Amino acid sequence: MEYTDYYKILGIDKKATTEQIKGAFRKLAVKYHPDKNPDNKEAEEKFKRANEANEVLSDPEKRKKYDELGENWQSYEQGARAGGSPFGGRPGGQNFQYEGGGNDPFGNAEFSDFFEQFFGRGGGSSTGGRAGFSGRGETKGRDYETNMDISLEEAYHGASRVLKLENEKLRISTKPGSYDGQSLRIKGKGQKSAGSGPPGDLYVHLKVEPNPRFTREGDDLRTTHTVDLYDAVLGGETVVNTLSGQVKMQIAAGTQPGKTVRMKGKGMPVYGKPDQHGDLYVQLQVQIPQHLNDQQKALFEQLKSSR
Repeated sequence: MEYTDYYKILGIDKKATTEQIKGAFRKLAVKYHPDKNPDNKEAEEKFKRANEANEVLSDPEKRKKYDELGENWQSYEQGARAGGSPFGGRPGGQNFQYEGGGNDPFGNAEFSDFFEQFFGRGGGSSTGGRAGFSGRGETKGRDYETNMDISLEEAYHGASRVLKLENEKLRISTKPGSYDGQSLRIKGKGQKSAGSGPPGDLYVHLKVEPNPRFTREGDDLRTTHTVDLYDAVLGGETVVNTLSGQVKMQIAAGTQPGKTVRMKGKGMPVYGKPDQHGDLYVQLQVQIPQHLNDQQKALFEQLKSSR
């Protein structure tokens, strides 16, 4: 039985964050989902292995022990056959269910011999999806998932939505600096356990809508701003729109079209650190005057001849 590299299966680095693990799994789950690949055994196998990799790497405790063992897992095989497991616990963790409809791909999940050698047999939870087991071995309720669209302005200032979940209204709030692809975990707001176990959790996936004026690059923002020819040539002052309001900016004499000016601290708030901000990079565009009258044309001709 060969060592299974779960990081390679998900296409991620060993230093990947929990959010990166979940994101990589979701992409593979969508790509290889059985409903999208009927009668495709290769896709089905890749789907199962991605689920298995996520089963281990999305659980901090299992991931830690998996990393500790590495390719030396065979030294534990004898103990595992005797009924023990170097990883501890039972299978079942933080899988993300596919949100595209169709059959539940986790309801009858099959795990490799490598997985079952260390986590016990029986695959994931019998309830499929993201149901798991509590620390006392009780079945945990299924996790719920939903998407939440917010504007870039809301990502900057923070947003709030009211969701209706099983006849309960739940207010979801985001912090300043929230980002696209971020997942918020609302503990205990998933499906209630069929037994005496704890309820599942609610995962809210954020999608930040594109903004026509600003492009986000991490905590920094980029935008374009038009100045007239006279300020570009002679220097002057202009007012720039930022997500925190209008700000005056000085224009240096002889400014060239396409020049980028950095406005320090006028980018996005750093998530979890609202007193820190990225920067705003403003690319200047110079507006060439049109429909000049005779006097204005004469002045430009005079300027041209003086050179």
